[in-house]
Amino acid sequence: MDFSLSAEHELIRESAHKFGQTEIVPDLRERDREARSDRATLEKMGDAGMLGISIPAKYGGSDTDYISLGIVCEELERADSTARVVMSVHSGLHSLTLMQWGTEEQKQRWLPSLATGKLIGAFALTEPNAGSDASNLKTTARKDGDSYVLNGQKTWISLADYADQFLVITRLTETQAKAPYAAFIVNRNTPGFSSRAIHGKLGVRAGNTGEIFFEDMRVPADCMIGEEGDGFKVAMSALDHGRYTVASGAVGIITACLDACVPYANDRTVQGEPIGKKQLVQQMIASMAQGREIGRLLYYKVGWMKNTGQRHTRECSMAKWTNCAAAFDAANKAVEIHGAYGFCDEFPVERYFRNSRGAMIYEGTHEIHTIMQAEYELGYRSDKPLARMLPTWPFS
Repeated sequence: MDFSLSAEHELIRESAHKFGQTEIVPDLRERDREARSDRATLEKMGDAGMLGISIPAKYGGSDTDYISLGIVCEELERADSTARVVMSVHSGLHSLTLMQWGTEEQKQRWLPSLATGKLIGAFALTEPNAGSDASNLKTTARKDGDSYVLNGQKTWISLADYADQFLVITRLTETQAKAPYAAFIVNRNTPGFSSRAIHGKLGVRAGNTGEIFFEDMRVPADCMIGEEGDGFKVAMSALDHGRYTVASGAVGIITACLDACVPYANDRTVQGEPIGKKQLVQQMIASMAQGREIGRLLYYKVGWMKNTGQRHTRECSMAKWTNCAAAFDAANKAVEIHGAYGFCDEFPVERYFRNSRGAMIYEGTHEIHTIMQAEYELGYRSDKPLARMLPTWPFS
């Protein structure tokens, strides 16, 4: 058993960290205050090769393994959650799912542009009345000749105003399939498509989130991912990829909390000595370090399972559930350590607190993952290998 990272992994970490600190952090406080997202960030990430992480070279990607994707997400969220959200949505939920479920023609059609950032992808599952109850979809797809006609609404869609294409999960109105769901790649320029931004978010303020609408929107049949009836399986596979990026990103928040708290605790004095000498402050710092180390091991394991082609829904749920809770706890402690200064945006810890709370909701709430882990342990839930799995690494 080897726990060491390769030299390539370390270079990827260094590059992602440098990108986050030079391209994301400098004007972040202003963008967060103004709830202003920046489309140019996506282009910079594409130019830096980040959007091609864990995509085979034959599709225009970097040919790096799935652990590399986790490392990039960790370092980007160390800068800000908005950058990691791009990786979650574009790379995890969209590109990896297309790589897993798409035909060779579909992968050749879309992945090269996705890997370079010429196209930006997003994922559309959640609806006003279908969040944790993901099977309660109301968006419909009706077969009409060589195409499908979509009608409905999706909400809480990251990159809703920026993405060029969306992986959309729908309910089929007429089908002989055992499950009435289907997945489609939808182009935003298609007549009948529209989007609207959501404002007033607690966290991830510098990122774009919105609603998308389909009104008699016609989608060619060759844009279906998988077959009729595969839609729910495609969605759940996408969530495995998305949860992996969220779990690894959560470790970045914990690390960012330590980045802020360690120098503060050494510099801030009370009664003639640094507050870092106080045992209760040390307890909080130690808890953060514990969460960081456990979190890394959990997401490294999932990355290894992805590399070796194993089904990892249970392990990914555990990593997302554990790491997001640890990140929120770390951010809460970081605010406590900073005292009154932690309650304003002079220091970044209040932003970590707001952003980490959202991660306990999206990609499966804290309660959903609690139930999942209990059902696995009790024998009420089990996983079988899917008919279509991610390609193993090294890519052939």
